[in-house]
Amino acid sequence: MRKEVGAMLPKDPVMLLSFVNMKLRDFYGSLDIFCEESDADRQDIIDKLSGIGYRYDEDRNQFV
Repeated sequence: MRKEVGAMLPKDPVMLLSFVNMKLRDFYGSLDIFCEESDADRQDIIDKLSGIGYRYDEDRNQFV
């Protein structure tokens, strides 16, 4: 079931931002753990969100 999450990530960058930040806030201690457990491509997420001006802040564990 975990592998299905990576395939189900929102394609729209703004929706992806909201989804990933919610998951990081509520369930995961880091982006690495989220990506590992959901079979999501870390660099793909970073690239998509940097395209709309967001970067991952490790200290805050969210995209800002």
